[in-house]
Amino acid sequence: MTAAIGGALLLLAAGCGPGLAQAGQMPPDVLARSWIAQVSSGLAGMQLAQAPASAGRKAEATPPADPRLPRIELSRQVMFQYLLAEISVQRGRYDVAMAALNDLAKSTRDPRIAARATEVALRAGAYKQAVEAAGIWVSIDPDSIQARQTVVALLVNGGQLNAAIPHLERLLVNEGNNIGGGFLQLASLFAKQPDRAVVLGVVRSLAAKHLGLREARLAVAQAAWTAQDFDLSLSEVREAQRISPDWELAALFETQILARRSNAEAAAQLQKFVEANPKATEARMNLARLYAAEQRLPEARREFERLAADFPENAELGLAIGLLSLQLGDFDTADQKLRKLLAAQPKDPDMLRYYLGRTAEGRKQMGDAVKWYRAVEAGPQRVAAQLAEASVLARQGSTKEAREVLRQIVPSSLDQRVQLVLTEAQVLRDAKDFQGAFELLGEALAKTPDTPDLLYDQALVAERLGKFDITEKNLVRVIEIRPDHAHAHNALGYTLADRNVRLDEALKLIETALRLAPEDPYILDSMGWVFFRMGHPQKALDFLQRAYKIKRDAEIAAHLGEVLWSEGRRDEAQRIWDEALKSSPGNEVLQGTVKRLRK
Repeated sequence: MTAAIGGALLLLAAGCGPGLAQAGQMPPDVLARSWIAQVSSGLAGMQLAQAPASAGRKAEATPPADPRLPRIELSRQVMFQYLLAEISVQRGRYDVAMAALNDLAKSTRDPRIAARATEVALRAGAYKQAVEAAGIWVSIDPDSIQARQTVVALLVNGGQLNAAIPHLERLLVNEGNNIGGGFLQLASLFAKQPDRAVVLGVVRSLAAKHLGLREARLAVAQAAWTAQDFDLSLSEVREAQRISPDWELAALFETQILARRSNAEAAAQLQKFVEANPKATEARMNLARLYAAEQRLPEARREFERLAADFPENAELGLAIGLLSLQLGDFDTADQKLRKLLAAQPKDPDMLRYYLGRTAEGRKQMGDAVKWYRAVEAGPQRVAAQLAEASVLARQGSTKEAREVLRQIVPSSLDQRVQLVLTEAQVLRDAKDFQGAFELLGEALAKTPDTPDLLYDQALVAERLGKFDITEKNLVRVIEIRPDHAHAHNALGYTLADRNVRLDEALKLIETALRLAPEDPYILDSMGWVFFRMGHPQKALDFLQRAYKIKRDAEIAAHLGEVLWSEGRRDEAQRIWDEALKSSPGNEVLQGTVKRLRK
């Protein structure tokens, strides 16, 4: 922290402002003893006048120890006023003390008395008097950094930002070679100010004389950001980068601004910076995170791997690589990374055990998956592990055991209670007990109606039972509650398209879903399917091929194969179906499509 602006920040943190300082925070007698001691030792520039018995000589002022302090005769009047002030503080008469000290500060021009007057006013919580006393202090000792820090803290806490400008200018100049650091502290100094436009005006005024200083430009960019003037913020941070092209802090702030409108744009800009500055570790880390946020998982993993090569002991990087590998379906790499982290005795082993269970599922090692899930002992992963264990058991045909696992869970929130119902419903669906799942979800909805996840899940089960009126009613209600629910729009549109009814309405629903989730493979599949139903096979192929490239799902394969088959491209259709049947032999939609068309 730089000295000049940093001191004002510390004073702000200490409560140097209206209503923040409380009278009596220190016992008055302690205060009095402390300051009376300074009368005899610290105020060395004053000398008490001699008594008449001492040859009638007039007392002479002793030169002060600090040449900047005034030469003052410590007369009986001066001593009287000072002791009056201190005794008044002791008795809680802050009004008397403040008046006496302010008058004494003006008459003696001693900055120590002005400083004491300021402190007493703050003790009393008297903001206006504190500002007045601090003003006297600065007028007496204009070179005092402490005096200006105090004035700045008081004015900023009082919302008088424009009045603080000349004092801040002096403090910034006093930073000397650290003036850049002073500008960077302005954001913290003004952090609690409600009028962000005024803050921006003040920062721009302070920066006007230092436009060639990168930190001044960045300070304006930060103030503009908080004032929601994003165009100005972007132009100023780019000026900072023009002054200093390799400045990582400015590059990261530009990324923050760009990410507000597009993660892709932010990633593209940060990638350019990283290529030019490969040692910029924070920038590389943020680039990897942006790639992950954009679901550009291979690029994200590549960046994390490069960082891990430079920082092999960083466990967080290893975890990121392991989880990204899991998402990418590279289960062997995920297993290797996660086991290595677990062997290093981490702080949260249960999290690693949970993800090792997920990895084992991906490797089709269901027995190992159950073991990993059961090894999760506590923490936020415990319930997730139990839910996952029940799901695995259900897919292995152990429906009763799966439900017993679920019944052991005591939910700690409404969200967990809903998740329990959804998991048990899925267990019943895996067992082909669609009616049981439908009734279970209905019972839960009776207790917590208008719960979007329950409505959505029951809609899907109702479709399997041919209860299309309930499917439509539930999905319409989900869309009413959550208009941004992409999968509800998609499910309703797909249901209509699959039944070959109201295709124009289905298309509009799926278009809305695709706007909400442009790269979702299941929504792309639905768009392809509705185009096929509408008699546009080429448009259908465009969407289905995109969907299958993103996710090799059995139902997407069924739809893509059917469109290819209808277009006479039967060898391609056969190849896609065979590939999907190998990985998902029990998928009913795929089996039904192949059986219907190959007959």
